[in-house]
Amino acid sequence: MPTHYLACDLGADSGRLILGTLDNGKISIEELHRFPNGPVKTSGALHWNVDALFNELKNGLKKAAARNLSIASISSDSWGVDYVLIDERGLIMQPVWCYRDSRTAVGAENVKAKVDWPTIFSETGIQFMALNTIYQLAAEPPERLARAKQMLLIGNAFNYFCSGVAKNEISLASTTQLYNPQTKTWSKKLLDALKLREEMFAPICPSGTKLGPMKKNLATEVGLPQIEVVASCSHDTGAAVAAVPASGENWAYLSSGTWSLVGVEWPKPVINDQARSLAFTNEIGYGDSVRLLKNIVGLWIVQECKRSWEREGKKYSFAQLEQMAASAPPFVSLINPDDPRFVSPDDMPKKIAAFCEDTGQPVPANHGAYVRCIYESLALFYRATLRRLERLTGKKIEKLHIVGGGSQATTLNQFAANALKIPALAGPTECTALGNILIQAIALGHLPSLAAAREVVRNSFELKTFEPQDAAQWDAAAARFEKLLS
Repeated sequence: MPTHYLACDLGADSGRLILGTLDNGKISIEELHRFPNGPVKTSGALHWNVDALFNELKNGLKKAAARNLSIASISSDSWGVDYVLIDERGLIMQPVWCYRDSRTAVGAENVKAKVDWPTIFSETGIQFMALNTIYQLAAEPPERLARAKQMLLIGNAFNYFCSGVAKNEISLASTTQLYNPQTKTWSKKLLDALKLREEMFAPICPSGTKLGPMKKNLATEVGLPQIEVVASCSHDTGAAVAAVPASGENWAYLSSGTWSLVGVEWPKPVINDQARSLAFTNEIGYGDSVRLLKNIVGLWIVQECKRSWEREGKKYSFAQLEQMAASAPPFVSLINPDDPRFVSPDDMPKKIAAFCEDTGQPVPANHGAYVRCIYESLALFYRATLRRLERLTGKKIEKLHIVGGGSQATTLNQFAANALKIPALAGPTECTALGNILIQAIALGHLPSLAAAREVVRNSFELKTFEPQDAAQWDAAAARFEKLLS
């Protein structure tokens, strides 16, 4: 008999409730409900409207109930680093801050005054990004933190809203830069240095933890039985990597979307001076594996350009932007996607033009040239990142798996294969929801292992292979690009 599961997949642009069905060694998914998300600007500050998101989840759960299926469980996943503070009454303490808010710069300075960067990296193995939870908490007023009973990361907060059980699942906890992957606990050294109360941090649980039944009042409201609530991999990238349809070794992954996350699955943390200087990060995946990766600003740059052009009256689909990029002249201008200016929103074309002017390159001539510049630069950054990963691990990477919404960007996928000079396999697009669901299936004993789950993905989806082309051109461009990184 088919088994059904629900995945609440929360992204920075939208949220979805996904129905997953496991049947005879194959998995299928269906979007039951989609709802918009995005930072809300209030008095110049960026917040998340978590109450509205939870109401939308309830609307989705009502649609699930209307299907009259026997649903086994539900789990939520989200982007990393952002959090919800819960007070003594179990209620959300507003506001819920967005990681793109400028307050993170103040937080980074506050942390720097109390603990040095080598200590932070040796404790956590996480690359410096001013948006990390450690810096966000350091920007909080002390009196607000004193009133907080619990700190829950976003995906874990939604599991709490569903179950009443407050746990921070390990994959999401590892993004905070307050988790120590060697002791497998919150870092007492960092909490003490920053005067953060350890009891405020909800306990850490492994990926695939059964939290208990859905709260009775919620189940009654939406018309579902009290199905099991599972903490699968609560971090969207952790879930996506769990569903990468890979087998064997010598493969890397690119989780391609608003962010590009490029890395390898590794048995233990790599925490040394070289990893720190190359800005690699050790996030935790299913089964306590390590996602040794680099966070790169990804299709966010294209999304922000698209929004800017829409404000000017030019509305493009992503398919049109793909076509325009493919027909633009190659390698006219390149940017460093890691430049801090590309993290914040608003007028992205102007920022790209300024970067080109600052580095003595032509400003892109038209919208297609802008997108081509972004795609080529991202592909070259993937190359630079994987070459450094090979040096760090001593492993030669022979294949790249591209998953997530960005795996539909065929021009970018081809550029990635060209730049890396290895085959790139694209798909599935919905790896986050798939990983979320498959880990629920493992937690409930419906699948025996992660290897079995990945076999289910391979049996269920056709992958598109991109073979490398134009090696000499891309080698020349890579030499130019490396100068922009220094």
